[in-house]
Amino acid sequence: MATLAESFLADLEDLSDGEGAEEREGEGDLTAFGDGFDGGMGADDIEALNYDNLDSVAMLAKSDRYKRIMQAVKASLQVKEVSEANAKLGAVEDNPEYKLIVECNSLMVDVENEITIIHNFIRDKYRLKFPELESLVMHPIDYARVVKTIGNEMDMTVVNLDGLLPSATIMVVSVTGSTTNGKELDEENLAKVLEACDQALELDESKKELLEFVEDRMQWIAPNLSFVTGSAIAAQLMGVAGGLMNLSKMPSCNVMILGAKKKRLDGYSTASINPHSGYLINTEIVQSTPPALRMRAGRLVAGKCTLMARMDSFGQDPLGTTGAKMRDEVKAKIEKWQEPPPPKQPKPLPVPDLEGKKRRGGRRLRKMKERYGMTDMRKAANRMNFNQPEEEVGLTGEGIGLLGAAEGGGKLRIQSKGSKLASKAAKKMKEKKYGSSGSTSGLSSSVAFTPIQGIELVNPEQPQQDTRRDGTESYFSETGSFSKVRRLG
Repeated sequence: MATLAESFLADLEDLSDGEGAEEREGEGDLTAFGDGFDGGMGADDIEALNYDNLDSVAMLAKSDRYKRIMQAVKASLQVKEVSEANAKLGAVEDNPEYKLIVECNSLMVDVENEITIIHNFIRDKYRLKFPELESLVMHPIDYARVVKTIGNEMDMTVVNLDGLLPSATIMVVSVTGSTTNGKELDEENLAKVLEACDQALELDESKKELLEFVEDRMQWIAPNLSFVTGSAIAAQLMGVAGGLMNLSKMPSCNVMILGAKKKRLDGYSTASINPHSGYLINTEIVQSTPPALRMRAGRLVAGKCTLMARMDSFGQDPLGTTGAKMRDEVKAKIEKWQEPPPPKQPKPLPVPDLEGKKRRGGRRLRKMKERYGMTDMRKAANRMNFNQPEEEVGLTGEGIGLLGAAEGGGKLRIQSKGSKLASKAAKKMKEKKYGSSGSTSGLSSSVAFTPIQGIELVNPEQPQQDTRRDGTESYFSETGSFSKVRRLG
């Protein structure tokens, strides 16, 4: 029988296997969206490419695909305006430049990866000369420009970096370069580093030309989508989705994660990482939103992008009026989110009633007045006779009014009068006790015994007559008799 610890270990192994399967499934789903999800060369693979020969590392600039697309782009840029025949086509798929735009989007992603690879090559070679430079200048293109300017010079006072870096960074680089422990490079390694710098700068110029071409043509291919997200972001979305028609068929929840990269932090905090965010998080509308509302703004922009992509895919509103209107609506809604809540208005008290409310008279009101009314004792204490001094009681000299004046002798007691309410309550209790038919108590009897007639019927409710007789009645009555006088003697 397995122990408790062994059963816990078995459960943990099952959980770890399940998480590994989920991660593999998630990676498969992300790579299905396109190259933006690290479907090609990852960061670890780029770090591992530290070859001695540049041609074996950077091969994009010499490929036929790169040369063909760049020649077509340069030829199209010479024509500043799109012909009216191409601009007025109904469906966007029929536009001859649409396919070229899709190829330019994918090529821009490859150019960015190629620049990163070349940057790692330059950094590894130039680390022997200036090891601190890679921590001072982080951007690949700026790093390549600074390396090309410094070269193999050890005296930083003769190196002019104006226009390449900010003034504060130039000061730090100059001071650090004067005190560095690096050594000069040999001619072979220096030539390789300068060649890599030239190639990185050339790829950067090509990237700018591609972006310029895409931004210029996106105003005709997808005008409404370009108004909402910008031409560059709209082109990236089209490239990852595989075209404007495929983008229009996607739900907004999938549009929001187009271009998302799976980041491995290896134990670092994920508080600053926006999960499930792709190219749309870099739009001007979302970036101008406070960080707490960026995910909410991204979902709003993704929904509008889906609607605009469906309009542009069928050639509706080629002037982009709907896209501009939609952009204004999104900005207004985001500003509405940032407004503070209305202040809580103090509720005023109701206007007091100056006149007493009219109450209906009745039995309940009479009972209440009699119960809470002023007593006879208090009434007498509040009254006083005219031209007569008032009696005072105690050391405080409090007057007692007419209290006890009727009885005289300074008595403070007063004979209470029978309360109407108490008499009515007693009568009601009597009726309840003996019934409402006027019957008497069960102890009273209608049979009376008299010395003459014996048994006699009498009315018990009739008041009894006075049995006392007058002096003459005792002598002359029919029932009278002589009394026997007893002599004493």
